[in-house]
Amino acid sequence: MFTSRSVLFSLVAAAACFAMPAQSADGVFTAAMDGAQCLPDAIQTPATGTVELRLSADGKKIDYKITVNKLLNPSQADLHIGAASQNGQVAVKLWPLGGASAKRGEFTGVLAEGSFDAGDFVGPMAGSPLSDLVEEIRAGNTYVNVHTYDGADPPYSGPGDYRVGEIRGQLK
Repeated sequence: MFTSRSVLFSLVAAAACFAMPAQSADGVFTAAMDGAQCLPDAIQTPATGTVELRLSADGKKIDYKITVNKLLNPSQADLHIGAASQNGQVAVKLWPLGGASAKRGEFTGVLAEGSFDAGDFVGPMAGSPLSDLVEEIRAGNTYVNVHTYDGADPPYSGPGDYRVGEIRGQLK
């Protein structure tokens, strides 16, 4: 038997669920990174990674997390403007920042975690609002790649020495 108190409680609980602010799935962007997505030629590497971007509720900043597995000598990570079939210019430098430095040897774990806003844009996005980058992400025109450098020449000598990027992932 339903009492007016139980019905009222159910209605209040349901209303609270709808009133609570929640992060929309539309504001979460991810990519799986590997060498096969690198251009102009795929990179033969055991390294993989993931990246997750979360748009703030007010749409003014993006939090990010980059995790890698079996990556040798990571030296930097950037977000680029470019479709899956093209290389593009850097739009946001993600790592290293704030005194962080390149890593030597094999690394597995969280490589970078932080946030950025439109004031952090470089290259083709400099001076643009964050909403412009979000539009590019939703259109499939952005990717993250992680560069590696072993500290010695010649460049591109194998895993751990791909200065233009060893793993890449298109954001969606």
